[in-house]
Amino acid sequence: MAGLRLGPLLRYVDADSATVWVETDRPCEVRIRCEGGAGGAEHTWQVAGHHYALVPVTGLVPGSATPYQVLLDEQQVWPLPDSHFPRSTIRTLPASGEQPLRLAFGSCRWSATPSKAAHDPVGPDALDTLAATLAADPDRERPDVLLLLGDQVYADQTSEATARALAAHRDLTEPPWKQVADYEEYTHLYYESWLDPEVRWLLSTVPSCMIFDDHDVIDDWNTSAAWLARMRTTTWWRERILGGLMSYWVHQHLGNLSPAELAVDELYAQVRAVPDGTDLVREFAADANDDPACARWSYRRDFGRVRLVMIDTRATRVLDEGNRAMLDKSEGEWLRQAVLEGRGSYDHLLLGSSLPWLLPHLIHAAEGWNAALCAGERGPRWARRSEFLRQRADLEHWAAFPDSFTALTELIAEAGSGADAPATVCVLSGDVHHAYVAEPHWRGAGQEPTSRVLQLTCSPVHNSIPGSLQAGFRFGWSRSGRWLGKLLARHGRLTRPPVKWRRTGGPWFGNQLMTLTLAGRTARIALDQARREKQGDVRLVTVWRDAAAGARVAGETGDADVSARGTDRPKSG
Repeated sequence: MAGLRLGPLLRYVDADSATVWVETDRPCEVRIRCEGGAGGAEHTWQVAGHHYALVPVTGLVPGSATPYQVLLDEQQVWPLPDSHFPRSTIRTLPASGEQPLRLAFGSCRWSATPSKAAHDPVGPDALDTLAATLAADPDRERPDVLLLLGDQVYADQTSEATARALAAHRDLTEPPWKQVADYEEYTHLYYESWLDPEVRWLLSTVPSCMIFDDHDVIDDWNTSAAWLARMRTTTWWRERILGGLMSYWVHQHLGNLSPAELAVDELYAQVRAVPDGTDLVREFAADANDDPACARWSYRRDFGRVRLVMIDTRATRVLDEGNRAMLDKSEGEWLRQAVLEGRGSYDHLLLGSSLPWLLPHLIHAAEGWNAALCAGERGPRWARRSEFLRQRADLEHWAAFPDSFTALTELIAEAGSGADAPATVCVLSGDVHHAYVAEPHWRGAGQEPTSRVLQLTCSPVHNSIPGSLQAGFRFGWSRSGRWLGKLLARHGRLTRPPVKWRRTGGPWFGNQLMTLTLAGRTARIALDQARREKQGDVRLVTVWRDAAAGARVAGETGDADVSARGTDRPKSG
């Protein structure tokens, strides 16, 4: 009898359909059976000896919560026998799109502490804590969708358990040592992460949208041309990047697509039509790595009158010094169309970017300064030293691609201006292992968008940050940090950015998730941290409260109201 190896993951959900992803231990038919007669079935397809299915579920009722079962060759395998979790349900969106939409987001999750980690995670896993909270109170408000903004797995920082699995078939004293080497080893990371009982149940009952960041492949992935050239000289990089892109396509990317998009995806159709799709997926990964135009990892989702545009900030970079860009020309054109098409049909625009658009002022200036020096602004000696600093200090956010930073800023202003502008434009990010809220203001008369624009950053879900870096981030927001940033900008001969910004919330450090609740043309923000109480209980504590005070009080619950300009706004925290 076929068994369930991984999943189920509830991925895409709209008003009357959904998709459910699973891995099984052998070829079989996977059936999703729902109460009320809705459901769907698919035969598994194979990649590298593993068997997967992404099952479209149809016939669902808008605005409903429908329990479901997973059957393999008509034998029920989910819910698990004797499970103490509530039944997994598919909660569809309302047909009208007028009910509130709750989106929880975050990034950077160690499923287990890496071996020889420089610092241990502080506190409990925020996803585990969210799952336990919802399981204990099934009637509690839950996210309508979970946005995972990168570093879902850490290919370059494996746990002792994963390292032992790797050691069973290769010598860990040889490159890439305890890092994963290929597709098969990537599968161990997903087992370790998604077989966690709480997370497994959570992902089975809350839809998820995902995008990769660097650790899904390797720290500082595509930082610069010099970085990439160095990686290509190694004996192991080619297999690592192919395994990373293959496993991302299988485990994360396909589930981001709607049933209609899956129906016209040529590679997906080809893989399902052959006994073994390994060579097809490997060839696709190789083409995507050699020519980013061959693949599009970015995608758009419309949740009623809320538009999410998830941006790939890693794989389509242009790294040629002097012509650097976060997005290549094709990707930039796609982003512009995804944002502006049908403008007026949505009340809120969410831009998912694993890397923050707005950083602490000193860090923003340092990245622009470093980019200018690497490009030769102060001569070859400065350029060599600056390249070393760029790779050592991870100076590769939007600010390190000044033209791309300006282009994104201009696109946000265009999307947020005029009679059809949405109420809010929010950039949702992670990566930097702390959370904050920042609000930009455009320079020059008449440049300010109509929409309320916010940078919302939330990280990590389960990771940590040394005290020295916490102090550095705090200093980066300070008046002294801004002053030092101006000196760096002057030395790098930088032009003034088109916006200035202020921090209106945070910084917060800990394992955390941020939630946006969008209703009509208003939005509410909540920042929840996973905390362990003295008696050993773990719970989510809201640390960001009402907008008028702009303060944060541990243990007190409250949200920040966000709406179009001209209404109350958070004051500086």
